[in-house]
Amino acid sequence: MLNKKKIVNDPVYGFINIQYEIIFDLLSHPYFQRLRNIKQCAMTHFVYPGAMHTRFHHALGATHLMCLALETLRSKGHDITDEEAEAVTAAILLHDIGHGPFSHALENCIIENVHHETISALIMDKLNEEFNGRLSLAIEIFNDRYHKKFLHQLVSSQLDLDRMDYLNRDSFFTGVSEGVISFDRIIKMLNVVNDRIVVEEKGIYSVEKFLIARRLMYWQVYLHKTVIAAETMLTKILRRAKELALQGVELFTTPPFKVFLYNRITQNRFVSDEKYLKEFVKLDDHDINACIKIWADHEDKILSYLCQSFINRKLYRVEIQKEPIGKIKVEEVKRQIKERFDLEEKDMHYFVFTDTISNSAYKKVDTIEILRKDGSVVDITEASDNFNIEALAKTVEKYYLCSVKL
Repeated sequence: MLNKKKIVNDPVYGFINIQYEIIFDLLSHPYFQRLRNIKQCAMTHFVYPGAMHTRFHHALGATHLMCLALETLRSKGHDITDEEAEAVTAAILLHDIGHGPFSHALENCIIENVHHETISALIMDKLNEEFNGRLSLAIEIFNDRYHKKFLHQLVSSQLDLDRMDYLNRDSFFTGVSEGVISFDRIIKMLNVVNDRIVVEEKGIYSVEKFLIARRLMYWQVYLHKTVIAAETMLTKILRRAKELALQGVELFTTPPFKVFLYNRITQNRFVSDEKYLKEFVKLDDHDINACIKIWADHEDKILSYLCQSFINRKLYRVEIQKEPIGKIKVEEVKRQIKERFDLEEKDMHYFVFTDTISNSAYKKVDTIEILRKDGSVVDITEASDNFNIEALAKTVEKYYLCSVKL
């Protein structure tokens, strides 16, 4: 018999245990192994060179944190059966399995209006068939259909183990210390009241730090202006390639990527025809990178220019401000670029455009609840004496102008 209870050496947490045989089997499956080739932070390595970690690393880390959380809740007398523990661990392991190449950067580019959560659910259903129904409970928990609602909160909420791991891990690999959180203390302070996850009052400062760290990581890492420049350039490359492909222009592409590049695939089409999911699970960052290298020499001047700029890190110039970008300013930049590159008006959006970014560290819709010593449960913004926490519940929106460098 193959020993499936393995130990993995993780750079963030040290040695972590694979406690269930089904977790080992899922880790070994080609659908999951694909995540080794999908970067967790997409283009963040253009700014922070160490950010080369993958979705595979993140899923393992979140799984480890789930095991710690279950241990804590059980020690406090909450009834979690072995079957439930195995299922919720499988659910967190597979929560990101539907990510496409470069994670969020290309979401909605390859398939129209289909988010990774939808694809994750489809892949989990497919895996459940292969595993003869052994993932049925995991899928119930993942989709929030199981009667113990707190189990779903561990997988997906504003204080879930997914967020705890990615903040810790992204901070570690980028070297941005503002993202470090006291994940171990938060987990030790977890409890359940009225079928909801709560944090004992002693852990309130760790939760405050978690929310502040999340906000800082968004401004300093995920929404860094150079990261925006790289990710928008990648998006524009794919949109130009798809525009040409749908016009019948011959482009180099890998076989699975060709299916999506040369077809307009809506959510209904993707969900109803299994062949698209079969091709999607073959896609990773390598497909896109290989195409960009070849497209850099394509005869289409827009596609080749964008690809060459991307490869050589000659990214868009990004200006971010609190107020909307003035039309006069945009038109002046357009005029300069149009003259410099001899462009038609219909193609200008590849070279200059405006958009918005927003940052919301905490939403009161799905609250983080604090368990006071008197047994009452209140929202974190009421329990905290830190005025910044209330401010974190407000969405901050900024505007940016993106243009090629002259």
